[in-house]
Amino acid sequence: MIPIVFPPFRETENFFGGLCPKYNIIVMNLKVLYEDNHLIAVFKPAGVLSQGDKTGDASMVSIVRQYLKEKYQKPGQVFLGLVHRLDRPVSGIMLFAKTSKGASRLSGQFRNHQVEKTYQAIVCGKPPKQKGVLVNVLGKDTKTMKAREFSDGQAAKLFYEVIKSKEKFSLLKIKIEGGKFHQIRAQLSMAGFPILGDVKYGGAKWSDETAIALCANGLAFKKTTEDKIVSLSIETPKEWQPYLSTGGT
Repeated sequence: MIPIVFPPFRETENFFGGLCPKYNIIVMNLKVLYEDNHLIAVFKPAGVLSQGDKTGDASMVSIVRQYLKEKYQKPGQVFLGLVHRLDRPVSGIMLFAKTSKGASRLSGQFRNHQVEKTYQAIVCGKPPKQKGVLVNVLGKDTKTMKAREFSDGQAAKLFYEVIKSKEKFSLLKIKIEGGKFHQIRAQLSMAGFPILGDVKYGGAKWSDETAIALCANGLAFKKTTEDKIVSLSIETPKEWQPYLSTGGT
């Protein structure tokens, strides 16, 4: 396959123009990272839902659908296939399908683990090794809505590399096998270095209560109708920089 590589996306201060908590959304500043006839990849800010829920808050599905409706002046309901999700407090790249063919092909890639996803996270403390692999048997605790180890759970594997380490915090590059509920958050916490801001899993509080320091910063996938790979990446969120300076915050 011939790879199509895009330069890292530089985020700006404002992600959306006139964002309101309901579905009548103006999306002039939606950050589109890639778009073709079948697919669209966008940047999801931390604190925004991937998909609508009972809160009625704006979601990436509603935002992207409105963007497509306005851009192409489409009447009625606009098709948008949700093929993967990011937790509400997580930022990063989200990929959607604009057509049923795109949705089918993308779903197959995710199901067959053909989509390559990379993450960055700031964790509290420093891992014992520069590179390591975490292996756990995870399940979802429906009472606490947290992931934890179950004897009859499913195997989950996480690969990490320390990119930068300061007195209080470390920046990690992460890849996973499994894609389980809260997998990254739970495995890092169980290993003794929880994600900054993820108080649910024992992480220290930080400046933004709606976010945790976890970003889906890389995504590579195959185009719908061509034998080519699209590789997308975004830079480390600028909001993280104070915590990566000498001594942290």
